[in-house]
Amino acid sequence: MSNCIEILNLSKEEKLRVMEAIWEDLSKDDDQIESPDWHLQAIQETDQRLRSEQENIVGWHDAKKELRKRFE
Repeated sequence: MSNCIEILNLSKEEKLRVMEAIWEDLSKDDDQIESPDWHLQAIQETDQRLRSEQENIVGWHDAKKELRKRFE
């Protein structure tokens, strides 16, 4: 697929603009996109862990740091 090769040659900024354009297009009809069953189940499980204080809440900046460490 030649479009994939073209995307690989884009700068990060250009790739982000493409992603934003795709997201904006997909979001126009978000009421027509149905979440999969596993998504609701995952939300319910997380909510249950939060209520029982078994879920650790991490701030966005700390989460980004941790993820960067994991994937460096």
